[in-house]
Amino acid sequence: MRASLTLTSLLALAIGASLAPLAHAADTPSSAQIIDALTPGDAGNMTTRGIRLGGQPPAVANPGTPASTAPAKAAPVATQGQASLNVPFASGSSAISPAATRVLNQLGEALTNPKLAGFKFRIEGHTDTVGSADRNKTLSEQRAASVTEYLVTKYGIDRARLTPAGMGEDGLLVSTGTGVSNAANRRVLVVNMGS
Repeated sequence: MRASLTLTSLLALAIGASLAPLAHAADTPSSAQIIDALTPGDAGNMTTRGIRLGGQPPAVANPGTPASTAPAKAAPVATQGQASLNVPFASGSSAISPAATRVLNQLGEALTNPKLAGFKFRIEGHTDTVGSADRNKTLSEQRAASVTEYLVTKYGIDRARLTPAGMGEDGLLVSTGTGVSNAANRRVLVVNMGS
């Protein structure tokens, strides 16, 4: 009996280990997905805008408004391209991890694509709520600078096209109380600022 449980446990671990890379790969957008998200367009094409990864909730417009009472849609307007990327940072760190490089390599390929070559981008670093607001502001600036430096160094992207910005705890993706570690809030938002 014990031998069969051990064999079953090993089989379950092997299956889980073989599926883990697939689950993680799904969290890393392709460069084509990032290009689509960062390309400015009209509001009628929102299906490719704002990549959300790593369990990030989708934005909801007017939750609780029944569809029958929702106001008529306005004419589509031009939108800024942006991508909210799950760039894994350890809590309290701005170091680029191996997991972060997978996402940043796709971002680097996207930003060097001719479709995006004429645009400038704001690289926003975000934090969770662990630590003081001042410390988180500084940490988010360091994260944005780390991402910018990685893109400039590895992909030769002109530094003048990238503006790092530390957002600190402003714009939490997942609303939490003070002092709550949440990996979804430790992210990078890339915003197309135009030509």
